[in-house]
Amino acid sequence: MLHGTEKFEEMLVGTEIFIGGGGENYAEKQNLTLKYANRHGLIAGATGTGKTVTLQIMAESFSAQGVPVFMSDVKGDLSGLAVAGSENHKLHTPFMERAAKIGFDDFTYDAFPVTFWDLYGEQGHPVRTTVSEMGPLLLSRLLELSDAQEGILNIAFRLSDEQGLALLDLKDLQSLLVWIGENKKTLSLRYGNVSTASIGAIQRRLLVLENEGGGKLFGEPALELTDIMRTTTDGRGQINILAADKLMHSPRLYATFLLWLLSELFEELPEVGDPDKPKLVFFFDEAHLLFDRAPRALVEKVEQVARLIRSKGVGIYFVTQNPADVPEDILGQLGNRIQHALRAFTAKDQQALRRASQTYRSNPRFDTEAAIREVGVGEAVTSMLQKKGVPGVVERTLIRPPSSQLGPITKTERRDVMAASPVVGKYDKTVDRESAYEILSKRAEIAAREAAKAEEEEEQLETAEREYRTARRYSGSKVSRSSSRRSSRGDTAGQAFTKSMMRSIGTKAGTAIVRGVLGSLFKGR
Repeated sequence: MLHGTEKFEEMLVGTEIFIGGGGENYAEKQNLTLKYANRHGLIAGATGTGKTVTLQIMAESFSAQGVPVFMSDVKGDLSGLAVAGSENHKLHTPFMERAAKIGFDDFTYDAFPVTFWDLYGEQGHPVRTTVSEMGPLLLSRLLELSDAQEGILNIAFRLSDEQGLALLDLKDLQSLLVWIGENKKTLSLRYGNVSTASIGAIQRRLLVLENEGGGKLFGEPALELTDIMRTTTDGRGQINILAADKLMHSPRLYATFLLWLLSELFEELPEVGDPDKPKLVFFFDEAHLLFDRAPRALVEKVEQVARLIRSKGVGIYFVTQNPADVPEDILGQLGNRIQHALRAFTAKDQQALRRASQTYRSNPRFDTEAAIREVGVGEAVTSMLQKKGVPGVVERTLIRPPSSQLGPITKTERRDVMAASPVVGKYDKTVDRESAYEILSKRAEIAAREAAKAEEEEEQLETAEREYRTARRYSGSKVSRSSSRRSSRGDTAGQAFTKSMMRSIGTKAGTAIVRGVLGSLFKGR
């Protein structure tokens, strides 16, 4: 039995990665050509048929070829990539037998460079983005907003840009929505109707998201894409594993985050055409969550990203139980396919099985539909892109055994891996710099002080007027009635002038209040 990175990489380095054995007696090797690995793929199969192990061996192979990988760990099993397998494992003998059967003569145990991420910051480095980077479309999807509510969210993002109000975390967006509600009459003239009820509905959805822990997704420091596209000093690609066991309790948050990450890769990476190997391979596990009840606009965005991101050197592999979970327009773009067993207990299942078999290039040696139904655990029906991107003939394939540990690692081992991470300390502490919440709070404080000062001045003027009237009344009691009447008539002009001045000052004070509460807030930075 051989050990060590050098021997494993020597066997794998080249233009292909080894998936398993196929053909007659599984003697023919089934390889995925690196040049076509960015043309996306599908890994499908019922629960318990071996999809997780397939993910594991593909991540190992891409890493050995210097290709970084990003994948979500729904069950916690993929953490074993960070530790080498062992001869003491109960499956050691079956692994050796399978390796010999499929011609994997140099099979070794080895660990791989892994970086753990966790949206909640518990099982990995915190991973964040800002509200601005998420954008109104994905945020509306996350919050399940109506068209009217999405319109108000678009107004909020527009005002954020115009007023210099950075939207970094949820409290920034919440405070901006409050301001929009206070100024809805003015804003409605420019942007259309702004409904208080719609604002209230958005605020309630944000509160629910915050209570579910989704607020931890938004903030700074935001994830830098270069940190998930690293290679080690010995040339291996970093394997980024997102802890998703807890995140799966909020499936819409999970799907939205991964879609945001794909969108960021699409927008920021330069065009590279058809590289010899991918710049990054992205595994989207539980892909059906992305498309469940998704609006057409969102599905079109996913289709656009899937169609164009391959020219950026990124390969996307959708992982799901049934190919029918993926829309046909997207399914047609997935050239490399690994199909584990599908169960057909109902008429609907049988129809789905039939459709799945029809998407493969048939092999005269066996019936594809029957093969998909009959393959065992760790076995799959595969079809890889060949020369000029032509789909290969479908084959029954025994998936090669993993070189890393099968199953999860311990908490101590996870801590050790995180302590040696290349991004240790970079994302662990939240940074709360000045943004919309702080700016609007300061404007509100200034406006409140100005209003209080104006009110105080008005009260002083009213007090002075009352004292003046009292003094005139007492001083007039010593003169005659006629002279008092003359004095009263004679002083009418002076009193009128004084009252006019106080009314003018009072009006200015009122104007200051309005300007302080509304006008100064509406101004820019």
